[in-house]
Amino acid sequence: MSIKNIAIIAHVDHGKTTLVDAMLKQTHTFRENQKEMGETLLMDSNDLEKEKGITILAKNTAVYYRDTKINIIDTPGHADFGGEVERTINMASAAILLVDSAEGPLPQTKFVLKKALEAKLKIILVINKIDKRDSRPKEVLHQVENLFLELATDEIALHFKTLYCVGKDGKAFYDLPYHYSEKTPGDLVPLFETVLTEVENSASNQDKPFQLLISTLDYDDYVGKLCIGKITQGSLKKNEKIALTEEGKILGTYSAQKLFTFAGLEKEEVDEITAGDIVAIAGIPELTIGQTVTDPDYPVSLPKITVEDPTIKITIGPNTSPFAGKEGKFSTSRQIKERLLREKETNLGLKIEPDAKATQFSVYGRGELHLAILIEMMRREGFELQVSKPEVVYKTIDGTICEPYEEVIVHTQKEFLGKITEEFGRRKAELLDMLTDDHKNDVRLKYKISDNNLLGVRSVLITQTRGTTTLNTFFLGYFAKGNKLESVRNGALVAVKPGTSLSYGIANAQDRGDLFVGPGVEIYEGIVVGVANRNLDIEVNICKAKKLTNNRSVGEGVKIQLTPPTILTLEQSLDFINEDEFLEVTPQSLRIRKKILNTTLRRVANRKN
Repeated sequence: MSIKNIAIIAHVDHGKTTLVDAMLKQTHTFRENQKEMGETLLMDSNDLEKEKGITILAKNTAVYYRDTKINIIDTPGHADFGGEVERTINMASAAILLVDSAEGPLPQTKFVLKKALEAKLKIILVINKIDKRDSRPKEVLHQVENLFLELATDEIALHFKTLYCVGKDGKAFYDLPYHYSEKTPGDLVPLFETVLTEVENSASNQDKPFQLLISTLDYDDYVGKLCIGKITQGSLKKNEKIALTEEGKILGTYSAQKLFTFAGLEKEEVDEITAGDIVAIAGIPELTIGQTVTDPDYPVSLPKITVEDPTIKITIGPNTSPFAGKEGKFSTSRQIKERLLREKETNLGLKIEPDAKATQFSVYGRGELHLAILIEMMRREGFELQVSKPEVVYKTIDGTICEPYEEVIVHTQKEFLGKITEEFGRRKAELLDMLTDDHKNDVRLKYKISDNNLLGVRSVLITQTRGTTTLNTFFLGYFAKGNKLESVRNGALVAVKPGTSLSYGIANAQDRGDLFVGPGVEIYEGIVVGVANRNLDIEVNICKAKKLTNNRSVGEGVKIQLTPPTILTLEQSLDFINEDEFLEVTPQSLRIRKKILNTTLRRVANRKN
């Protein structure tokens, strides 16, 4: 039986996971009465993926078509999860590049295609969502061709097959239909046939010594850790001896307790695995991604997986607020360290360093979303954390201090063009291109901007444009350090008295800015309860009650109009905090607080600065 290994790559929300759903269903991976036949986004299995509608973790599945096993790797489309793409793309021989027929290639399209071409993968272009009213497949094909010309280093890469598709309907076409509707006949046979003809058979070199590069890890309640990867050569039977190697050194010899291949969404236990297949092996208690499993008589390590360096860092440590330990199960430095080190085993884009006292940890990631997802996962597991403002990671190149720069594409409506250009102008961004669409009344802007000045822009734009603007980035590289925008937000409204927030105190404070809390919320001294309407911090007492006389309360009969509080998400909170603040994260709450909680001590420190 031949084996074809393909990765599905695309920009966020261009339809990867939906297309995989259709491939699973049309190859009769499930019985007609199985619940999966009525579900969508089957590969987005964890809660965060379902809530955000994006793929965070790369996953693999397999389908059978005409006596051929097709292993499919569903990869994230967001550059922040580039480590997931880099660690799994080596298992594939080819990639299906999915591009939205209306939006065309976007920054993450460029990112994932660059990674696929660097890995020498054969590309099959699928222009998806041709049923959209604003579909423009011919123009999009031309844009993708230009992208290939920009990224390809080998002429062979320019000769790719193109298909047209409606993933949600499970239909693919060799040629663009003249007029598509739901009644247009079709299925995914053109896509499967193209995979059979274009993708090389990975089932070769079966007579050579066993060799597998570990690309991902899993855990089984019965057998412990599982290493997952593509068998480069050879075969392995259950209970045979294997060696774990790294850079040519044997780290240990073990027995292959259990062997698994993939079928649909499940792992299937087998007695033998062979070259070309993507498999899971149990029996090695301690291992990491990038190591090689080999025949003990042939301990030759494969090249390690390389990932791009992180560009953003934050500090994570135990919660030190007055509410510490009240809302979470895990709050000690030791528990946080163990969880971070466990994450580092599988999250290759992550780098972790303890501070001198080992109470806090510097956590380096590929972007704000990458770090926010880690924090949210820990929060849901019951951790209490204290998080600092995200900072940019600098590099010294040829004696020059350099910082990371991004290419940013902003898609907005024309009415907000002035606000967008003003905000990016304030952040010292360089406008590279601008395209307007009079029919849709929208505009697409392309900027070059340093990560330092990009921090926090997403939340600002969403607020200024009432949530109608989309923003996508592509890492350009490191360039000489430029001017940093010192402050991108107004001052904070800081509570000076602890207690429970009251309507009277809130009414007095809301004239000074926008509040993050309403009545009946427990407050401690030094907590940030809102954003001020000027550049300086303002001290407020939102726990203040009405003064009473012997007969009635002062101001009785005057109705207090309270403005509903602004509730910040985790990503917005990370965008918002300043250098002198922490974000307190618990399973129940997100609180922004000053690093120095005591009002008197904070005033003294501010005067010194």
